[in-house]
Formats: sequence, structure tokens, C-alpha cells
Amino acid sequence: MPSDIFEKCFNFQAANELKKVGYYPYYHRVESEQGPEITVEGKKRVVVCSNNYLGLANHPKVIEASAKAASHYGTSCTGSRLLNGTNDLHEKVERKFAKFVGKEDAILFTTGHHSNLGALSCLVSKSEVFVTDKLDHASIIDGCRLSFGQMARFRHNDMDDLERQLIRYKDKGILIVVDGVFSMEGDIAKLPEISILAKKYGARVFVDEAHSLGVLGANGRGTGEHFNMEDDVDVLMATASKSMASIGGFIASKMEVIDYIRHNARSIIFTASLPPACVGAIDASLDLIQQEPERRARVMNTAKKMKEAFKSLGFNTNNSESPIIPLTVGTDMVVFKMWRMLFDEGVFTSPVVTPAVPEGQAIIRTSYMATHTDEHLNFILEKFKKVGKSCGVIA
Repeated sequence: MPSDIFEKCFNFQAANELKKVGYYPYYHRVESEQGPEITVEGKKRVVVCSNNYLGLANHPKVIEASAKAASHYGTSCTGSRLLNGTNDLHEKVERKFAKFVGKEDAILFTTGHHSNLGALSCLVSKSEVFVTDKLDHASIIDGCRLSFGQMARFRHNDMDDLERQLIRYKDKGILIVVDGVFSMEGDIAKLPEISILAKKYGARVFVDEAHSLGVLGANGRGTGEHFNMEDDVDVLMATASKSMASIGGFIASKMEVIDYIRHNARSIIFTASLPPACVGAIDASLDLIQQEPERRARVMNTAKKMKEAFKSLGFNTNNSESPIIPLTVGTDMVVFKMWRMLFDEGVFTSPVVTPAVPEGQAIIRTSYMATHTDEHLNFILEKFKKVGKSCGVIA
């Protein structure tokens, strides 16, 4: 008799075991807007795990633009972009985003995950190869797996290992895919070295700017601008769920590349288009990113202050260069315990455990917003010091 396909579901106990000891850190109910303080399950807590880097998710102009778009266009486009789901607001933000990042054209997907799924799965064909950083985001890996192409991976930010893979596949078409800012580590892709190798071996470069758009670069255009190498990025991806205070995702590139994606990416052809309220929020956020550069300066200054403070307390902050500062704690159970203690002390954080990180290198991922005040930051440091000592993570 064949086995029941639900057997693995009935045997899954990892979540229940954490719930029994009070350390379950996921799916906690948020009951307020996404600011530096939020109400989680009836209690106000300081947030140190949000991707709302510029603090635009509750900006009055963003809320107004979202409500205005819903009032004009309704709540849904009721179909895919390909058929009846494209309106003039979608086209407006595509033009605005392309102009902002200095590309010929852009296309807006319903989520950032869909952007990587759609673009990557159709850009690389059977005889071609993805070369990806081993710490690339899961959506990049998923997009590569949906393609008919091969996938080779190189050690994180290791340019010798990247070149080894490029030599291995030098006779094939190659797309190098990296995160601009790595979402768990907070460090930046070595774009100057990647670009040199890409040109040497005739490869194209795809950069996921999900955690760098709005944050890096003099104007917030991301990793390419940060290194003054925007023309070296052949395809740029950015999600709207971080600095653009909404949901959705853009792919920007040459006009012909975007037209190809528009007609071949399954995740845009077979998915309902982004609701007008979300597009209106993106529209306003793109303006604010350019009109209020002080937000970018504030969040980067905050990140620098917090990294130095955590290091002075004895925490290992790894190689963070962004508003994402991971603190290496140790075993998974220590991380879960530390998360619970911080949660009870009024600090809402993100625990990251295996397999997302190597065994014994679990982290508490912290991230910062332009709207964090000095009072918030001092409170965070006070609680991390107390809990870190209690858990034996710092002396």
C-alpha cells in the first residue's frame, strides 16, 4: 500500500515543540501600523526587524496617494497585466522607476518574489548558466530552478570562486546574479570585481536591489550608484515592500530585455496585477525617496551608530555595511531563547536559524529605520545588553 502523502505533515513537530517551551517566534499578530513602535499581541514593542528603512510605510503622503488610487481605480484590476490588468498608473510608475534607476524600461510585478521568479526563469535558457552567490535570496534560487538553464554557485563574495565558475562555463551564455545588499548578512556585493570578471568572460550581471534601493547611493538608486557603476548592471530588480512602502517588484533593463520579459515571464502573465492602492503608494514613495534625502542619511547614520555600539558591547556584527546588522549568537536554541527574552522586554526582533545560516552560527537579525529616535536606539541597546549577558552571548 502506498504511503500517505500527508504523513510528513502529521509528523512535523518542530513548531509545536517551540510553542510548548514558549520560544515560538513566528506569525505573531501585529495590531498597528508599521512604525518604529508597533503593537504586537496587545503590547507596544520597539521594532528592530522591519524593512521599512526610510519609514515611509506610514507617511501621510503615501497613505493619501494609496487611498486616492483606490478611490479612482477601485480595489482590484481583476486580471493579469497581460490581459485586462494594466492601467495608466502601472505604466506611470514603470516609467518613473526606469528613469529613477537610469534604465531604458521597467516592468512592475505583483510581488518582489514574482519579479525574480519571472525574470530569471525566462532569461536563461537550456544551454545557458546562472552563476549565483551562495547567500543569494531564496527568490533568486527559486527563479533559477524554474528555468531550463543550469545553476552554479560561488562562495559568498569570493571573487576567486566566482572566476572559477566563470572559467568552467566560459563557452556558455552566463548570467551572474547577486544581491546588492545581502538580506541576512547586511554586507554589499563586490560589484566592481564582479563587473571586471563579467566583462572578461562575456557574462551579464543581474543585481537584486531589494535591500539597497532607497538606502545606498547618493540618490538612493542602490548598489550600482553606490559604486558609481550603474551602467555595469545589466538587469536591476527592486522590491516595493522595503523602501517603497508597498508591495510589488520591478525589473529594469534595456527596452528589448523588458519587452522579452513582459511576454515570457509566467509570473506576470498568470498572476493578477498589483492593486491600484499599492501602486499609488509606490508612486508617492518614489517621489519621497528623491525629495527627502535626509531619511537616507538618518538611517545610514543610525546603522553606523548601532554597529559600533553593538561591537562595544561585545556582539559579533560580522561584515554589515547597511541598515541590516546581524548579531551572531550561536545555537538555534540560544537564539530562540534570546528572541523570547527580548520580546518580553519590549523589543521585537528576527531570529535566523539553520538552514538559513550554518550550524552553530544562528543570528538575531536587526534592521533600522529613519524614524527610529535616539530614545528607541538607546532602549534597544539597553535590552540587548541585559539579555545578551543573561544568555551568555556577551561577557
